[in-house]
Amino acid sequence: MIEIIKDYSNFLLKLKERASTVDDKYSKVVKEICADISKNGDTSLFNYTKTFDKWDINNTNIKFDKKDLKNAYQSLDDNLKNILQLAKKRICDYQKKELQKSWIDIKENGEILGTKIEPVEIAGLYVPGGKAAYPSSVLMNALPAKVAKVKKLIMCTPLPEGKINNTVLAAAYVAEVDEVYKIGGAQAIAAMAYGTESIPKVDKIVGPGNIYVALAKKEVFGVVGIDSIAGPSEILIIADKNAKPNFIAADLLSQAEHDQLASGILITDNEEFANAVKKEIINLYNKLSRKEILDSSLKNYCKIIITENIEAAIDISNKIAPEHLELALSNPFEYLPKVKNAGAIFLGYYTPEALGDYLAGSNHVLPTNGTARFFSPLGVNDFMKKSSIISFSKEAFLNLSSHVIDFATEEGLDAHAASIKERLR
Repeated sequence: MIEIIKDYSNFLLKLKERASTVDDKYSKVVKEICADISKNGDTSLFNYTKTFDKWDINNTNIKFDKKDLKNAYQSLDDNLKNILQLAKKRICDYQKKELQKSWIDIKENGEILGTKIEPVEIAGLYVPGGKAAYPSSVLMNALPAKVAKVKKLIMCTPLPEGKINNTVLAAAYVAEVDEVYKIGGAQAIAAMAYGTESIPKVDKIVGPGNIYVALAKKEVFGVVGIDSIAGPSEILIIADKNAKPNFIAADLLSQAEHDQLASGILITDNEEFANAVKKEIINLYNKLSRKEILDSSLKNYCKIIITENIEAAIDISNKIAPEHLELALSNPFEYLPKVKNAGAIFLGYYTPEALGDYLAGSNHVLPTNGTARFFSPLGVNDFMKKSSIISFSKEAFLNLSSHVIDFATEEGLDAHAASIKERLR
C-alpha cells in the first residue's frame, strides 16, 4: 500500500531508474521486426500478425471498409454518440487556438524574411488494442491532424483473434480517419514507417502503445517523425489541508490503475491531511477491480510526501516534471507561475485529471518520464512543418555582403565567401 514519507531522495532515484530501464531483449526483437518489414513488406507483416494476434490477414482483409466505421458509430447509443461529438468539438476548438500561421516580414530595402508552414502529407496513428480499448486516444491523436489539414490520416490498431472494440472504430469515424488497418505491434509501426504493398509510407507516426510499439517508434525515428516515446502514466498532486481527501485519493488511483509502473504522488504540507488521504485510498482500493495492477504501482511508484510548505512541494514537482500535475489548492493561480515542468496542469479542487483525459479539450497525449522538461503535449503543430523564406534585393544583399565574407573566411569556407564575392564583381 502507499507509503507516507518525508525524505524523498531515494524515491526520486527509483523514478529515474524506472524511466531509463529497457530490457535489451525487447530492443533486439523490435530491431529484427523492423528490418524484416523493411525488406519483405506484406509477407512479413502478415506472418507477424498471424503469430502475435492469432488470425489470418492478407491484402484483401487488412483494411476496414468505410461503411464498417459508419456502422460502428451508428450502433452506439445516442448518449455515447453525443459524448464523442462533444469531445470532438472541444478538442478541435482547443487545437484551432494553437494553430501557427505562415508569416512574411518585408523591409523597405527589399529584404524579405518569413516562415512558410504546411501540414505533413500523410500521418499514421497507432491505437492500442490489447488489454484495453481507448477510443479517447483515437480522438486525441487524430483530431489535431485534421485541424492541421493533413492530406491523409491512416490508423493501425491490432485485432487480437480478429476482434476489435466497436467504440474505437466509431471514434475513427467521428475523427474522419481516412483508412483503418487491422494490424498492431512493432510490425504496424514498421509498416507505416517503411511502407508495404498494402500500407502507405507516412511522414509522421503518433500514438501510444506497449514496450514493443515504443521501441519501434524509437527505431524508425529519422525515417519518419514521431511524437514521443510514451512511458508509464503518472500524476503528481500538490494539495493543501482544504482539499477533500477522497477527491485526492481517487485522482491518485485513477493513474495507478493504468499499469504496474504507473506513478501517483501526493505532496502536501499537512501531515493530518496526508493520513486522511491514505485512509481514503484504502477505502477506494477495496471497491476497485484492477487490484493486481494497483498493488504493484501503489507499493513501488506511489508515495505521499510531506514538505514544510507548498513552495517546497512545487520545487520537487519541477524536478520530477510530471505528466499530469494537479494543484489542489485554495489559490492555485497564485502558484501557477512557479510551475516550470509539467505536461498538463490542472488547477483547483474541481479539476481532476480525468477531465483532461476525455472532455476538457486539451490533449491527453503528454510527455512522461520527466520529459516535460523539454517535450510538450501533442498538438496541431506537431503535424506541421516549417520552411524558412528568404529574399534579398541588391541593396539588402550589399548591406550584409562584407560581413558574410568575413564570417565565411573565419570558418575557412572559401567557396561560401566566393559566392558573395562573385556577386560583388
